[in-house]
Amino acid sequence: MSKFKNTFSSSLGKKLIMALTGLFLCTFLVIHLIGNLQLFKADEGKAFNDYAYFMTHFTPIKVVSYLLYTSIIVHAVYALMLTIGNRKARGTNYGAYAGSANSPWTSRNMGILGTILLIFIVVHMQNFWAEYHWGAMPGVEYRTNILTQETTQTDLPAGSVTEYTKFVENGVEITRAKDLYKVTASAFKNWCLVALYVFAMGALSFHLVHGFRSAFQTLGWDHNRYVGLIKCIGVWGFGVLIPLGFAAMPLYFFFLK
Repeated sequence: MSKFKNTFSSSLGKKLIMALTGLFLCTFLVIHLIGNLQLFKADEGKAFNDYAYFMTHFTPIKVVSYLLYTSIIVHAVYALMLTIGNRKARGTNYGAYAGSANSPWTSRNMGILGTILLIFIVVHMQNFWAEYHWGAMPGVEYRTNILTQETTQTDLPAGSVTEYTKFVENGVEITRAKDLYKVTASAFKNWCLVALYVFAMGALSFHLVHGFRSAFQTLGWDHNRYVGLIKCIGVWGFGVLIPLGFAAMPLYFFFLK
């Protein structure tokens, strides 16, 4: 047990934990983006509200969500520990390190980028996650004709819907849900919040470009045969497509809805 503890309290052990939690968070980003793309469907938010309920009530997803929260905290704490350890080892500030000029900008500023993202996560959780669980959210009722698949939508008063319900009555499928779609649309009319999201996604881009490849290097999974593929996925997948996808959502509501 002592050997295990010493391994993961060492600099290499901390980097291994950072790599594993970082790759887990990368996986979550892909899944979260796919789900959030429901915001773009022209169905008055039905698909997105269905997705929001599924993500907060399906037991396996709820278990994974707790792993996610733990991973965020562990990733942040170990990043801070590594930063402090590096500064102590050099006896000077990280940015003043003589060899830092030869390292990538993203590598030298991962702490700053991570801090921006941590602030963003807190704001994001407060505005949407906490509001969905404990806020007096507006409700919505969708009525879908089973034969024609035509759907009508009716707004319900705030706090009137506490549980997601779906049933069929006279050939009509009726769904009542908390209207997270409406909350999202309203929130992204605030230019300050939109600016924060876009800025944070820029920070996420730089953070992922460096962090994705670094994780594979730390784990020893960067063989010459596929290092090019890892770099391509890190830059174009996680450095470009993922941040652009998330940034497109607030911009879509601010300018087009």
